[in-house]
Amino acid sequence: FTVLFMYFTNTSNMQITDCLHIREQCIDAANGCESVWNIFEDTCNISALGNRCKAEDAVGCNRIIHVMANEYPEFKNCVCTTDNFCSIMTLLGKLCSINKDNSSTETKLQWSLSALSKQPYTANRTCLDVNKDCVEDEVCNKQLSLYLKVCSVNKKCNMEECQAAIRFFYGNMPFKVAEMMTFCNCIQPDESCHRAKELLHGKLCAVTAVPPPSCLNVIHMCEENELCRKKYTNFQSRCWRHVTKKCYNDEACLETLIKGDMPCSANPDCKTAYISNWGTVLRMECTCQNLPTAEQSLCKLFHHMLHSKSCFS
Repeated sequence: FTVLFMYFTNTSNMQITDCLHIREQCIDAANGCESVWNIFEDTCNISALGNRCKAEDAVGCNRIIHVMANEYPEFKNCVCTTDNFCSIMTLLGKLCSINKDNSSTETKLQWSLSALSKQPYTANRTCLDVNKDCVEDEVCNKQLSLYLKVCSVNKKCNMEECQAAIRFFYGNMPFKVAEMMTFCNCIQPDESCHRAKELLHGKLCAVTAVPPPSCLNVIHMCEENELCRKKYTNFQSRCWRHVTKKCYNDEACLETLIKGDMPCSANPDCKTAYISNWGTVLRMECTCQNLPTAEQSLCKLFHHMLHSKSCFS
């Protein structure tokens, strides 16, 4: 895969320094570059502690790198343009081995200073109130702004880029803040609340496709992506243990189940796994309309597993 990296084996130390200097300028700039860099680190998985800079989602990593180089041409000389394999270990030079020197850790440190992170979790809050609390909190507002800049409705939606942004947003905030945002809701006629919910949940770009995919296709798309597949496996084992124990991934077996056969685990681990699905196709709105009758029961079962709030009500 084509991978952004900081040196070829025959490049000089000056070139390494130049690329690292460009990174620092990007992070310090106020032109949206920092936001794209954060998404790059998250998508290429170089922010995860102890992963030695291994990209779990190499295809997604490749795509965001090209977005970055196209939007910020100063990075073009730091992109591997040959067909040869470019090791992610050389991606950030010596920074790769410094686990704590990454935006994910920095973001979590910022969140530790947030007043919002110290508030006790309150269930059944409206999304308008949650959004207001976030905007009034300096740390939350900064992270929300970075995420919304990527997922802005004022430009053409790039779903993969937006999904990476929402994954970074929810993945680095304190759990109770993520819980508060994920499970906020609205009374039907409150348009302001629904607009706030759309922003917090990435509805305008990260979760809505036209036309909506079938829930069967969502599961199959997820299984083709390594990062998503891991999250789906974890979600199944944490929330739908009875289903996985009985059927595993045997669709013929799953078709025999009805909702009454599917008790949700409904525990804190399940809630954590559900929140972890942000920024993957598992959170996309899906449908079972226009499918053959033979596929309806399985599709509805997947819809129930992905979108039912029965675990958390």
